[in-house]
Amino acid sequence: MSNNIDLKKAISQRIQASYIQLHAQGAAHSIEVWEGDRLVGGVYGVALGAAFFGESMFSRVTDASKLALAFMVHRLRAGGFRLFDTQFLTPHLASLGGREITRSEYHHLLADALKHRATFDPAGYSPVSGAVSASVAGASGKTQDKTQTS
Repeated sequence: MSNNIDLKKAISQRIQASYIQLHAQGAAHSIEVWEGDRLVGGVYGVALGAAFFGESMFSRVTDASKLALAFMVHRLRAGGFRLFDTQFLTPHLASLGGREITRSEYHHLLADALKHRATFDPAGYSPVSGAVSASVAGASGKTQDKTQTS
């Protein structure tokens, strides 16, 4: 998306209202990247069981959405998610472990994921441990201060 995008115009009021309702029910989540008080990137989607369906991502600053996506992958793994449906594969998704699968395999993985529970907010979760390296999180650790989840 363009750096000059007006998010309120890009997402219809009906979709906004739906996601607000899904968030209130604990199903919709986002990873947001902030630079001071300015939202510069993010990714959002919906969780069902141990499946997460990525809906969209945006960036107003180069690579801000990629940072949000890396944190999303880390958080989903930490919370026990078994399937992250990204809709299509990009080189960045592939670098994070994404792969294309057959329709049959997708249905199998989805059925399995829907039988399990996962959490977007696992107890003791730390976004700078495990799969996210210092180079992704920022050597100073300040990136976490600029990253918000909901």
